[in-house]
Amino acid sequence: MPGRLEVITGCMFSGKTEELLRRVERARIAKKQVVIFKPELDVRYDPQAVVTHYGRSLPCFRVPTEIDFPGLTAMFKPQVKEADVVAFDEAHFFGPEFPEVCEALVAQGKRALVAGLDLNFRAEPFGPMPQLLALADEIAKLTAVCAVCGAPATRSQRLVNGQPATSGPEVLIGGLESYEPRCREHYVPPPR
Repeated sequence: MPGRLEVITGCMFSGKTEELLRRVERARIAKKQVVIFKPELDVRYDPQAVVTHYGRSLPCFRVPTEIDFPGLTAMFKPQVKEADVVAFDEAHFFGPEFPEVCEALVAQGKRALVAGLDLNFRAEPFGPMPQLLALADEIAKLTAVCAVCGAPATRSQRLVNGQPATSGPEVLIGGLESYEPRCREHYVPPPR
């Protein structure tokens, strides 16, 4: 069976990790070997598991954000070799080599599942996600519920003291204390 790349994307709280874990569970039901990875810098909830905001979790391995395919296979040779499905959460944190990692897995006949934010808090394309979306065989673009009006949300509003952030680094790991989903109408972009 040929490999494929499936990308799950959307804003914060849109259910990306829930969907990733749902697909992983279905693969396991189908008796497929699965391995799950997340970036080392994601230490929210549990450093040894991919965890949704609602507490659902599955064990995973942490990898450096600047991982390349030789590095991945050197660190996790038996896991990657035996896997039919290789899943990655928080893919927006990975470096520019990450799309090549996914393409190499697909070339080996593996199903690569990738979940990540499409946009950063400035509503700009985030990390390797634009390239992954372009390479994907399948894309699931999820929406959340706008925290202001309840409409479909496509943006991640960073908050500082409960107010929209006006500046800050691209990467700030957080949950409900730092972000909320917003629709286009209620998203407040930081000044450029």
